[in-house]
Amino acid sequence: MDEPLKHLMQELGNAINDSLSESDRIAEAIGEIKRAGYDVFLVLEATIGFNRRDEMDEGDDESEVMEATDEPKRFEATGKIKLTSQDHRFLRALKIAVDEDK
Repeated sequence: MDEPLKHLMQELGNAINDSLSESDRIAEAIGEIKRAGYDVFLVLEATIGFNRRDEMDEGDDESEVMEATDEPKRFEATGKIKLTSQDHRFLRALKIAVDEDK
């Protein structure tokens, strides 16, 4: 990864951190939790993807067009995971059904 891109990514991370730390709404919510007698820790994960654009692509829209010869990508689960009761509640809240082998 080249240095200018590393610098831009660091600036993006700093901007995200600054916006969270300067948010009155977040500070108020954390304050309410602390007043209720809890310690608070906040961990956020962001996935940011990027692709270098070619000069020819500048006028195109950002959607990718699949050529007739391209095959659609297929994904297959090969492993198993264990879900906690909290995981199940969360998935049910999102209306996601989970089939488990019993």
